[in-house]
Amino acid sequence: MSLWKFLGTEYQIKILCLYPMSDLAIKLSKFLPGAAAPIIAKWITDTGCQFRISKARSTKLGDYRAPFRGGPHKISINYDLNPYAFLMTTVHEFAHLKTWQQYKDRVKPHGEEWKNNFKELVGPFLHLDIFPNDVLKAIVRYMENPAASSCTDVNLFRVLKTYDKPIIGRLTIDSILEGTKFYIKGGRLFQKGKKLRKRYICVELSTNKEYLFSPIAEVYPLQLEGSQKNDLGLTI
Repeated sequence: MSLWKFLGTEYQIKILCLYPMSDLAIKLSKFLPGAAAPIIAKWITDTGCQFRISKARSTKLGDYRAPFRGGPHKISINYDLNPYAFLMTTVHEFAHLKTWQQYKDRVKPHGEEWKNNFKELVGPFLHLDIFPNDVLKAIVRYMENPAASSCTDVNLFRVLKTYDKPIIGRLTIDSILEGTKFYIKGGRLFQKGKKLRKRYICVELSTNKEYLFSPIAEVYPLQLEGSQKNDLGLTI
């Protein structure tokens, strides 16, 4: 039986969860809900995917790279995601893998083909009783029209973020006042400006260039950090 026939069968996925976890599944269970670990381990094994748990990246939660010159599929997921965000990001990237297997590079990265595969892959997890009720509702709503990233869906992002470990001084752009100066990871300093449709115009103070920030972009306002050294390694 092929992997994707397996993935499309909710009953068989439930049966898989009853078996003892492999070493790979045990390792994965440290990062995502335990009941989901055997399923993800099976995906990795069956596709021969090179699955890597990555350091935190400010520009993405995970990524997928298609086979190159005979190499394997490659997926990486940020290590610092909470279990529900880790699982959703993993499913997102495996939807890319499945879409590439079906269409190679002949379709858009987040077109209808990817959306359909994402819905198919995430569906069975919704019946495993692994998500808190608020996360489950947000995922169901998100599945009506999956976006390029769960981060671009404000409702789902906010719900998932409530399960993160709190970081002192870190807020989202839409929660700070216009005119507030803030840092982003990497140390670049900006000042918040006016809202333009869905995003905020912010000026990088060192270059005077304008950038558009998502309302849920995470930043570090200066006035909240005082003279203490924050987790960016900066003394303000």
